[in-house]
Amino acid sequence: MNVTEIYEGMVGMYREGNVSGNGSMATLNSPSPMNKIISIFSIVILFITMISLGCKMEISKIKAHVLKPRGIAIALLAQFGIMPLTAFCLAKMLEMDPMRAVTVLVCGCCPGGSLSNIFTLAIKGDMNLSIVMTTCSSFAALGLMPLLLYIYCQNFPGLENAVPYGGIMTALALTLVPCTIGILINHYKPNYSAIVTKVGLSILAVASTILLILAAIAVKDVLWMALTADIVGTAALMPLIGFLLGYVMSVMCRLNAQCSRTISMETGCQNIQLCFSILKVAFPPEVIGPMYFFPLIYIIFQSMEALLLALCFRCYQKFKAPAEDAKVYQNVDVKQEEEKQP
Repeated sequence: MNVTEIYEGMVGMYREGNVSGNGSMATLNSPSPMNKIISIFSIVILFITMISLGCKMEISKIKAHVLKPRGIAIALLAQFGIMPLTAFCLAKMLEMDPMRAVTVLVCGCCPGGSLSNIFTLAIKGDMNLSIVMTTCSSFAALGLMPLLLYIYCQNFPGLENAVPYGGIMTALALTLVPCTIGILINHYKPNYSAIVTKVGLSILAVASTILLILAAIAVKDVLWMALTADIVGTAALMPLIGFLLGYVMSVMCRLNAQCSRTISMETGCQNIQLCFSILKVAFPPEVIGPMYFFPLIYIIFQSMEALLLALCFRCYQKFKAPAEDAKVYQNVDVKQEEEKQP
């Protein structure tokens, strides 16, 4: 039994020209060549992203954090504990239909994304921990993501045996291979790492733009159906909850402020490229419908909220630093006065 079989009644309605009034299972009325092109661009974007991530990673840094795994262990627990549970709770509270629920769960169970590295830099976090965490979570997702989806889908009628784990495993494997290639390039040919990353980012920008245009054309008639209150609300709340609970959990585990900020970013920032690829590879277009654009809505809120937190942190530092400097100078003056006294 698979997702397509569960929703074959809906697909039949669509082929007959009828779509349910609530639009929750609207479909992609796009020709087969268009779907193939979108799939190819999705894979290309994921491949380039993970190679670029691998080129930033050094085996020595991985070893250092593996030998002292406390930070990684807490970060992995936050990533695969907080976000999937948040996605599940929101889907349950908002009483989402199965297709919406599984889309939100896929996004929640994804590993951390490379965008977290940028935001970690913005909040002056631990870059080594951020990059190692992104890499380790990508490898850990190969086992944890299918397991978490299986556990949480048991609570949604019709999804117990419907999640296409084969397609998800394929998409996850596509992340590990290029990431490993990038690590090997950085280890054996470090001079080429910067070139590969720069070229990769240029190709990524062009490919992402083309993908968004093609996908928008493919769903131009049903795109608005994804912009419902429950979906937009979920996309706004998920990253915010991840940022806040990731930081709280790190503080409770007595990590320093720099590591806590890093884990906060890693928890809230999901691998949206991977989420896009999984939804495209694992679910037929007539089933996923406009929910294919949920990761796009998510990344918009994710980026806005991360930028807002980074701005708040920078403002805090700006106003805190003069106060600390004044306190230091005051202590120095007091000490000098004491030294002058006989």
